[in-house]
Amino acid sequence: MAKELKVGIIGLDTSHTVAFTKLIQGKDTPPEQKVEGLRIVNAMRFPSPFQNEDGQNQRQADLEALGVTMKKTVPELAAGMDALFLEINDPALHLDFFRQVAGLGLPVFVDKPLAANLADGRAMIELAHRHNTKVWSSSSLRFIRRLVAAKQQMTAPPTFCNVFGALGKAAAGSDVVWYGCHVTEMLVTAMGVGATSVTAVEDAAGVVAVVSYPNNRRGIAEYSRGSYKYGGRIQNGGDVIYFDNTGDVLYYNLLIEIKRWLDTGTAPVSLEESLEVQAIMEAVETSLATKKAAPIAL
Repeated sequence: MAKELKVGIIGLDTSHTVAFTKLIQGKDTPPEQKVEGLRIVNAMRFPSPFQNEDGQNQRQADLEALGVTMKKTVPELAAGMDALFLEINDPALHLDFFRQVAGLGLPVFVDKPLAANLADGRAMIELAHRHNTKVWSSSSLRFIRRLVAAKQQMTAPPTFCNVFGALGKAAAGSDVVWYGCHVTEMLVTAMGVGATSVTAVEDAAGVVAVVSYPNNRRGIAEYSRGSYKYGGRIQNGGDVIYFDNTGDVLYYNLLIEIKRWLDTGTAPVSLEESLEVQAIMEAVETSLATKKAAPIAL
């Protein structure tokens, strides 16, 4: 039997913490959704505007029932682990906690988004390079099966793309960065990197961003309030392929990618691509504030 990799989770202010642990070691998890080869061993919590203490108490109880031990400090949490997951809902805390773990010699997965802003994202990547830390960041929406298949089925690079998804209300900071990152990562998955500018508008229904690329390529990202369905269209001169997340167990898809990365050392998403996601979201915010096109500041 293959060795189970021991994982420490930092953060209880996101529902992902319990959801991931259930998929890995929950006794009632359906066999087809079970993620083998990982074991969540330790976790830690701290105050966050994204979850009150009662909510964190419940998540702690859920984790302890799944065999997870709570720790007080990062060194205690990391001791004896094979990998760390930064499951922190508040993007403003990502840089501080990554600074604490980057030099520990452990691979680190940073749950969406990479950071609160482009400057923090750059600082995290600089820390990763300085410490030679194996790290990547992603939303689970990158791995919608129909999106992955659509990209593979294209006979030429996409010229146009439209993606849509939810725009939740952040407890602190930017809605576009906190929740719009799902839609932005779908766009970058479809179109690749190289965006040049963003023009965004906002109304009561949400935000729509037109993302420009070289050679007259264009992406449209619709961040919708009150709708939690995800999907879109990829198109070029010869192909039009539609996709959505119907039937996907999104966290399972993401955890399979994390396990593959831990086994192979090859991340499915580069830090440079994650930084472009951050830059697009920052340009959306700038365009909304200035009411004109904003350049991608990379």
